[in-house]
Amino acid sequence: MTTFESRNPSRFTSVVTTVELADAPTFVAACRNAHDAQPEWASIPAPARGRVIAQVGRLVEANKDALSRLVTEEIGKVFAEALGEVQEVVDTCDFFLGEGRRLYGQTVPSEMRDKQLFTFRVPVGTAAIVTAANFPAAVPSWYLVPALLSGNTVVWKPAEHAAGIALAMAELFYAGGVPRDVLKVVVADGPTTYDGLDTALTKGLVQKLGFTGSTDVGRRLGELAGRHLQSPCLELGGKNPMVVMPDAQLDLVVEGALFSGFGSAGQRCTSLGTMWVHRDIYDTVRDRFIAATEKAIVGDPFADVLFGPVIDEKYLINHEKNLAMITDRHRVGGSTGIGRITATNPRAGFIGDPDAGWFVHPTIVENIAPGDALYDTETFGPLVGMGSFDTLDEAIELANGHGYGLSSAIYSNDPQTIWRFREKISAGMLSVNNTTSGAEAHLPFGGNGRSGNGSRQSGIWVLDQFTRWQSMNWDYSGSLQKAQMDLIELPCDMDYRL
Repeated sequence: MTTFESRNPSRFTSVVTTVELADAPTFVAACRNAHDAQPEWASIPAPARGRVIAQVGRLVEANKDALSRLVTEEIGKVFAEALGEVQEVVDTCDFFLGEGRRLYGQTVPSEMRDKQLFTFRVPVGTAAIVTAANFPAAVPSWYLVPALLSGNTVVWKPAEHAAGIALAMAELFYAGGVPRDVLKVVVADGPTTYDGLDTALTKGLVQKLGFTGSTDVGRRLGELAGRHLQSPCLELGGKNPMVVMPDAQLDLVVEGALFSGFGSAGQRCTSLGTMWVHRDIYDTVRDRFIAATEKAIVGDPFADVLFGPVIDEKYLINHEKNLAMITDRHRVGGSTGIGRITATNPRAGFIGDPDAGWFVHPTIVENIAPGDALYDTETFGPLVGMGSFDTLDEAIELANGHGYGLSSAIYSNDPQTIWRFREKISAGMLSVNNTTSGAEAHLPFGGNGRSGNGSRQSGIWVLDQFTRWQSMNWDYSGSLQKAQMDLIELPCDMDYRL
């Protein structure tokens, strides 16, 4: 096996966690163990499984500070945001702890005498969940909690760069009452995971695949699941637009753009991609946004900063590839430099030692237009595009044109504008006078087009990913009744007129 060292991106000489990366047979073995454990777990009454989820939530809450510190240390998320992420895990447990008593089916009237119809939610079986490093606690909980509550077992493959967080999370689930074969954690690289999944699916050990990550990988995993007639839960990338109308409250616009564009170093699937500003106010918004970005503090994620480092050097390399898409037609602003922040390429007001970690200048790129590589590319870093428009229809066309459909925002106080935007925007989520980022545990989360296959996480809607509907008819008449053939017709007079 290969040893992987997960390093602190603020001090990349500091190793946070060392793990042995699993091979494909190890992944398949974990799936077999989870598959074998599933019937017994499903036989536990759903309200009892709900109590387990409640216990997990209380344990996460009691360990909130320690888990949040680990999030900041291992992936570089600002501590205040890490606290919010762990709170999302608590909120998810709090929401679903009661769903164990609400996995409702229905009784349905039959068209026959002495016959009853019923529907039931049943677990899908064993779920293989693959998650990314940028939200190493909150997003996994969106899968794990409802899957376990519904009676499924889970094999969780976290991102290698968040291995320490994943192992800590798993221990909290075990302490809360989840058996170890019911939740298996396997740390492996991408190709190994794919090979293991291929084998596990072929052997019938996995009945549901959940993935959060890039669109390209989502396509491959979607094709793999499709070969086995499975519908995966795919939460993929975004190029999230923010449309700013002439009546917008500009202080709110700038504050929202700063947080959604550069919070978490732009490493959210819901991060602001391009801000589309009405031409009448474009210059004013641009100047204020650039000024706010220049004043924002970057650096040590345990300090009061807008954002800390990117997760790892590979994210820095990807960011630099995106910066290479800037052309002579574009205009760049937002910082005292571009690319990696170092002693020789400094950021004004930086807190900490820039050469010790993977820190990046926030970058605003103006004059974005369809046809630009930056118009179509999810940049997944502290890079925000800006462009202008003249009409709302033009803004919506620009917002939809790249084919992503995860999150969106509009800043306006005109009801007609807001409702027209809601009707025509392709994104699965939209905010009005709020940012493209942010989710609540009881609202469906997910996107369309290049952002996902229409599946949703969070809230009651995610139960459709981890349960299947089973229908039952019970005929106690003592004779064979044939639906649609043995009709019960009451007498009527269709020729009657007043």
